[in-house]
Amino acid sequence: FKMKLDKNKTGLTVGIFLAFVHLVWSLCAALMPSLLQSFMDWILKLHHIGITFTIIQPFNIINAALLIVMTFIHGFVCGWIFAFAWNWLNKK
Repeated sequence: FKMKLDKNKTGLTVGIFLAFVHLVWSLCAALMPSLLQSFMDWILKLHHIGITFTIIQPFNIINAALLIVMTFIHGFVCGWIFAFAWNWLNKK
């Protein structure tokens, strides 16, 4: 099926989704770091990785804001490139 994607709307959608996921991550880091540490330990164990030091660092609002902004930008760029490639491949 030949559907054309709007590059900016696709970029915004992916960017907003990734920013939201990282907003939730940042809130978890701020409000329940020990639970987040337990979650990360479990995830690493699933991957057969054992780390004996603390992964979750003390919460820093500047780092959290930068994380959310950077993931939005990354998501926008990846979504834009995806839509560009989709549209290009569907021309053929």
